[in-house]
Amino acid sequence: MVHRILIVTAVAAEADSVSAGLAAVATPAPEHVPLPGGLALRRHADGDRTRIDVLVGGVGPASVAAATGTALAYASLTSAERGADRGERPHDPPYDLVVSAGIAGGFQPAAPLGSLVVSSAIVAADLGAETPDGYLAVEELGFGRSVHPVSGALTGRIAAALTAGGVPCAVAPVLTVSTVTGSARRAAELAERHPGAAAEAMEGFGVAEAAAAYGVPVVELRAVSNAVGPRDRAAWRIGDALDALRRGVPLLGRTVFVEAPCT
Repeated sequence: MVHRILIVTAVAAEADSVSAGLAAVATPAPEHVPLPGGLALRRHADGDRTRIDVLVGGVGPASVAAATGTALAYASLTSAERGADRGERPHDPPYDLVVSAGIAGGFQPAAPLGSLVVSSAIVAADLGAETPDGYLAVEELGFGRSVHPVSGALTGRIAAALTAGGVPCAVAPVLTVSTVTGSARRAAELAERHPGAAAEAMEGFGVAEAAAAYGVPVVELRAVSNAVGPRDRAAWRIGDALDALRRGVPLLGRTVFVEAPCT
């Protein structure tokens, strides 16, 4: 059985790091698979064991949700509907696992620069309402959801594979925000509202919403490029974070991505 993984990044630099890592465990030169809307998959294959598609989905939860939904819808079509036999299983979920991957801000000291964070939950940190008595999450307003829990069995396997490969990681909630934190006050507010959170980024919840609509397990993997808090671009370590992502992905490609189930 071929295990099918979809890895979604925000920008091309993140996808480049993911693809560079996958070159160690799958096809070095991925197949280019066009999607509707001008999107494209980078398709890596490891013989008959694994097919890993990498998608640049755009910045922010709305853009990435639309892009992820497009990839999932495309994969859900049977080979007959597309007029070519690509070996899909038409009655199964389109993928075995969806991974939202990229760089992120890390809450200190839980997530040092250059480390990875594996999501125990994917949280829409500002999906709700401000009131005179404080913030109310969308669930407290009586509609919608703001949290996608991630299976502890899955996060445990991912963390074990990364740790065994010498890549430091934390398992903790990852926050999705529409505005990146740039002050100590905002960082403190988020930390108080979401105890234990280790990272913030801008796409995870959008990817999770799309994956949930298709019944596919989802996890977020973030490499820490900067501290959550006052905006200090001189202190960012984007290169180190991208390198951590590149080193982490093949560790999963040899283990978690070829195991089943991905839950």
